[in-house]
Amino acid sequence: QVQLVESGGGSVQAGGSLRLSCAASEYTYCMGWFRQAPGKEREGVAVISSNGLTHYADSVKGRFTISRDNAKSTLFLQMNSPKPEDSAMYYCAAKRASSGLWCRTDAGMDYWGKGTLVTISS
Repeated sequence: QVQLVESGGGSVQAGGSLRLSCAASEYTYCMGWFRQAPGKEREGVAVISSNGLTHYADSVKGRFTISRDNAKSTLFLQMNSPKPEDSAMYYCAAKRASSGLWCRTDAGMDYWGKGTLVTISS
């Protein structure tokens, strides 16, 4: 069982920046960020494979950057120029290679963190 702990959420004004972190208890093949706003379905934001290949939701391309430190099993999401519509609970998720090599924002993930709340004010 992989444990995932998110941090870095908070409140920030639109146009600012925010950096989310996720500490994993062990290295996994695919890691990503997902979010869910009140009354909406959960959606994939960005994912990254162990070899650095990334995939982003169209809504965040050019504004958010996902990265990972494999040595420390840590995942990051740099949120630049966030918008009020980016406000949501953000979840870190991970997937083992044994579950399949599809590492995209629509991938089924094996493990989930408890989330960190991001609020963007206008």
